Amino acid sequence: MSKKLNKTHYFDDVYDVVRAVPRGRVTTYGTIANFLCLGSARMAGWALNKCQGALPPVPAHRVVNRKGELSGRLMFEHPTKMQELLEAEGVQIENNAVVDFDQKYWHPEESLS
Repeated sequence: MSKKLNKTHYFDDVYDVVRAVPRGRVTTYGTIANFLCLGSARMAGWALNKCQGALPPVPAHRVVNRKGELSGRLMFEHPTKMQELLEAEGVQIENNAVVDFDQKYWHPEESLS
């Protein structure tokens, strides 16, 4: 018999990791999934898709795909909102992707263990 996934707990875990991403830095769905042993980047993305209204707020704009692309941008109130939020934090975006992604990338192990 398989163990039933506790959705609330895993959503909260994803949100806690995203809240730890420093301003001006980004992480990826896969990084979050691997750190939390979720098994899939899609699971982290699914949780972030449900984060509206979470308290404290979840800075979901700081999560991009493995190539540094703003793949979640269509989930915001308008398609440029994710880019606007990142640029307000000093992250440069070109063609819907983070410029200097390797330097802006943050891994949870930098501050969470």
